Amino acid sequence: MSQIVYIFVAYLIYLRHNMEKLKIQIINGVEIFAVKDDKSQIFVPVKPICEAIGVAFQTQHLKLQEHPILGPTVTLGVIVAADGKEREMVCLPLEFIFGWLFTINPRNVAEASRESVIRFQSECYHALYVHFAGSLQETIEQNKEELSLLRRIASLKEEEKSIKSRRIEAENSLAKLRDSRLDKNPLLDLK
Repeated sequence: MSQIVYIFVAYLIYLRHNMEKLKIQIINGVEIFAVKDDKSQIFVPVKPICEAIGVAFQTQHLKLQEHPILGPTVTLGVIVAADGKEREMVCLPLEFIFGWLFTINPRNVAEASRESVIRFQSECYHALYVHFAGSLQETIEQNKEELSLLRRIASLKEEEKSIKSRRIEAENSLAKLRDSRLDKNPLLDLK
């Protein structure tokens, strides 16, 4: 047995004994189970989802392997299948499942599932919009508020300058008044 095969078999044995089975969803009456590894990462088998929505697993598996982002995340996991037997299944980490489903062309989905896939993908578009445009909108609102506060500060500084100038004028007038009152030699204009 080659070194690679030996490592692969050892890894599968390790997965079989160290993965916890989780039921995560029912799609068109098909229970979708996932497994959690000893690092608490959740993996979801692809084939049951393909069967539930009526797309060809082989085609999706090939697309996954060729995908620059999803390809490196594809792994084999040991899952108890619907018939109760343990099977090696192509899995994706849970965090990538939704993105993968987003890539499936609804025209390739069984008629019974097509509307659900379209609705799901529509929700994905909305979630992406809210995430990106929502944060952009929040930034725009914060910028508007910042500009408003900067204008207010500038206005208050101008008021402050004006008040300081008027105060200085008043202080100078007061000083002149006091000086004239305290002058021992008043000037009398007798003309």
